[in-house]
Amino acid sequence: MSPRVIDSLAGIAARYDALFCDVWGVLHNGVAPFQPAVAALQAFRAGGGKVVLLTNAPRPRGAIEAQLDELGVPRDAWDTIATSGDAARVALFTGAIGKKVYFMGEERDRVVLEPIQIVENPVSIQTVGLESAEGILCAGPEDPEADPATWRPVLLSGKARGLTLLCLNPDIVVDRGDRRQWCAGAVARMYEEMGGEALYFGKPHPPVYDLARRRLAELGVSAPDERILAVGDGVETDVSGAMGEGLDCVFVTGGIAAEETKTGRDPDRAALDDFLDRHQTTATFAMGQLR
Repeated sequence: MSPRVIDSLAGIAARYDALFCDVWGVLHNGVAPFQPAVAALQAFRAGGGKVVLLTNAPRPRGAIEAQLDELGVPRDAWDTIATSGDAARVALFTGAIGKKVYFMGEERDRVVLEPIQIVENPVSIQTVGLESAEGILCAGPEDPEADPATWRPVLLSGKARGLTLLCLNPDIVVDRGDRRQWCAGAVARMYEEMGGEALYFGKPHPPVYDLARRRLAELGVSAPDERILAVGDGVETDVSGAMGEGLDCVFVTGGIAAEETKTGRDPDRAALDDFLDRHQTTATFAMGQLR
C-alpha cells in the first residue's frame, strides 16, 4: 500500500498521543536545526502530545541533550530521548561481549563506557588491544569520512579470533551538512560480510523501541501502539523498524533518500513507490520535510 503524502504533522496530530521522532536528518543536519521540524514538534507538544526523540546515535542521552543544546534545538521541542547507544549499553554492561573490549569509534563516543543506571550490578568493562579483546565495541569508524577499506585489517583480525561486534549505531551513513559520513552500521555490515557476528540494538531492532516505551512511561504516559507515531528518514531503520513494531510511520523523504525519491517540497509519487518497493517496505505517511 502506497503511503499517503501529507502536508503537515498538524493534519494528523490528533490521532496520536506520542511521537517516536528521529533526530539526525529530521530535526537537524548535524550543523543546524530544521526550523519547520522544530515548530512542528513544539506544536504537537502544545496540543498535549509527548515527543520521544528516538535516535541511533551511539552515545548516551545526556550527550545528545548537550549536542541539541549546542545546535540550538529548543528544549520545548521534545520531552525525552532514547538512544541506540543506551540500548546497547544495557547489553554491554550485562556482559554480552565480555569484559575486555576493543573500542572502535571517535574519541567523543567513549562516553558509552560509563555504566548505565538501569543495569543492576554492571560488569566492569576494560578497553584493551585487539589481541587481548573478548569482543569489539563499535561506535563507528575512527574517521567517518575515510575509505571503508581502512577498516578491513581490524575486522579481519577480529573475525579470525571469533570476536562478536556490538554495534552501537545501525545507521549506514549520515549527512553532516552537505558531507556524507559512515556510521557503525556500515562497519558491522562489512564484518558480517566477512563472516563475523554482529549484535544490534538500535532501529530497526526491538531493544531501542522497548527503551523508548520505557522513556515514555517515565513521563507518565501509557500509550497503545496505535496512538504512537514514528517519524524518520531512514527506510532501513526508521521505516522498517516502525513497521516491525506495528507503529504508524511518517517517512521523511528529504533526508538521506532525497535523491532516490526525487524530493522537492515533497517526494515524487512514482519515485517514492519504486523506492519503497525496492526495499520491500512501506510507510503510513510521507512528506519531504517534517513541518
